[in-house]
Amino acid sequence: MQQPDRKGSRYVSSLWQIPLDDREPVRLTRSEKGESAPAFRPDGSLLFVSARPDSDAEDEESALWALPPVGEPRVLARSAGGVGGPVVAAEAGTVLVAGSRLAWTAEDDDAARRKTRKDRKITAILHTGMPIRHWDHELGDESPRLLVADDRGDLRDLTPDAGQALHEAGYSISADGATVLTSWRVPRRAGRFDTAVVLIDVESGKHTVLVDEVGISYFAPCVSPDGRRYAVGCEDEGTFERSFDVQVQLRSLDDSDRGRDVELGDLFPSDWVWSRDSRTLFVTGDLHGRGAVLAVDAATGDVTRLVSDAVYSSLCPSPDGRHLYALRSAIDSANTPVRIDVTLADQNPQALPTPAPTPQLPGTLVEITASDPAGVHAWLCLPPESEQPAPVMLWIHGGPFASYNSWNWRWNPWAAVARGYAVLMPDPALSTGYGMDLIDRAWPHRAGIVWNELETLLDSVLQRPDLDANRTACLGGSFGGYMTNWVAGHTDRFDAIVTHAGLWALDQQHKTTDAAQWKSGLFGTPAERPEWYAENSPNNFIDHIVTPMLVVHGNRDYRVPVSEALRLWWDLVSHYDGEPSTLPHRFLQLTGENHWVLSPANAQIWYETVLGFCDEHVRGRPTVPSALL
Repeated sequence: MQQPDRKGSRYVSSLWQIPLDDREPVRLTRSEKGESAPAFRPDGSLLFVSARPDSDAEDEESALWALPPVGEPRVLARSAGGVGGPVVAAEAGTVLVAGSRLAWTAEDDDAARRKTRKDRKITAILHTGMPIRHWDHELGDESPRLLVADDRGDLRDLTPDAGQALHEAGYSISADGATVLTSWRVPRRAGRFDTAVVLIDVESGKHTVLVDEVGISYFAPCVSPDGRRYAVGCEDEGTFERSFDVQVQLRSLDDSDRGRDVELGDLFPSDWVWSRDSRTLFVTGDLHGRGAVLAVDAATGDVTRLVSDAVYSSLCPSPDGRHLYALRSAIDSANTPVRIDVTLADQNPQALPTPAPTPQLPGTLVEITASDPAGVHAWLCLPPESEQPAPVMLWIHGGPFASYNSWNWRWNPWAAVARGYAVLMPDPALSTGYGMDLIDRAWPHRAGIVWNELETLLDSVLQRPDLDANRTACLGGSFGGYMTNWVAGHTDRFDAIVTHAGLWALDQQHKTTDAAQWKSGLFGTPAERPEWYAENSPNNFIDHIVTPMLVVHGNRDYRVPVSEALRLWWDLVSHYDGEPSTLPHRFLQLTGENHWVLSPANAQIWYETVLGFCDEHVRGRPTVPSALL
């Protein structure tokens, strides 16, 4: 569970024990640094990762700790640069962790080199290829590794020649501790790369490539406990003419079964885990404006839908095979632990005690499924009758391959509802959980089609008597921020527009984003596809923008670099003909944040600024700046 620290400057995580009866949850860990990544060993001890103080170490890097069933936690293993992501062999107890080594260094002098860099404040990175950034951090100064810990806590490097191959790797270990599966990034020509699956024999360290295909990326390989099969995500990145596709495949480790797709229907997969007896693969993901958990028979491929009322994550099968534990989240409910009976289809899971209950909602939730445009699902969050007819916010989700189906603390509609707004949250074309047809409708990222579906749905919803069609705002982040930028140049129907981390000039963003290899490969250049760029790049329509805009961006955002906001802001200011003192636009620059707003104080500023900007232009109320600004 995460909560703000005493100063309210950052979130600190702690581990809790959830009872399976009516008792209250028990807090297991406390420290200013926080604890995360829990994993049980066969002896009942609980592993976790923390940078909490240790009397035997001077550095503050994250270490692997072990909390016995009775007693105090102790450091099990540490490595220069820190460790993370422990996974445990269910029977043997072998522990696999992620670590790193500095680039351009040998293992025996890694710690000394790190100290020199720290003491001399060295930040230089010598790059040898792409990528060089990811979300909010630089790449290339370290080589990610997989390390196996022995009983004494000594770490052995299983991947000494990894280079950058293990960046953002997904990995798993068989129950007997003999086999590790990991994704493995493979560089291609012209700055591109794909991701293969590599098998590592733990005893010898031998590597075997199981599958490697050009244009296909495999991710999150999960070996069955018996070591016979593995499940893996398979993404065909698509082309300009053909949309991408994501499947879950079942494969055998001995090549007797070279892979078959699991028939998931409309479910867009996000996570999967094996039952302890290796007979069943549990898969979760987006489905029809909610989510679901499916049980897949590994031998026959038959699929049973266990639950489909919400979004489920952190799947954890019970040792006896009777239950599946998970976190459940919905638009009107924050993450809460639940227990699912694996023998029942379409059930209501049993809620378990939680240390972090959902706040009492300030309004009501309405589900909307439109017939025009066909299949577009939406949630409408309404304030009390005393606040109706309510001004309306249209929220456009990011991704674009995503769905409004779960609780979010960063973009939480109930904060706006508490302020008296109704919030409409649609899943237009390109949204996940509705099958490939909805993605195909606007491929590749055609803003006009997405906007047509949003506007058609909005016009229909605004016929409701509890909504005020004359007071509206449009908000979005990431792809939603791109869409709000594009919408601003194509309509004046809104009283205010808020764009967070939005793309502005596509010719610029596609080559400066950390995902340049994907963006440039899919969309090409303006010279290659001039009509697409002319139609879909928001900066081409700056002369048509008349709606007041609030621009929000983090300086450390590498997915949508802050250069997008800087260029948008200059275009807005330089195209405004009025006196500087009457400029209606605003720019909330978050110099310490990335693609998301992660600190509690900045989150407060974000909500107060966004809602205050909408209050001014939608409701005619005077601006009240955040007290923290």
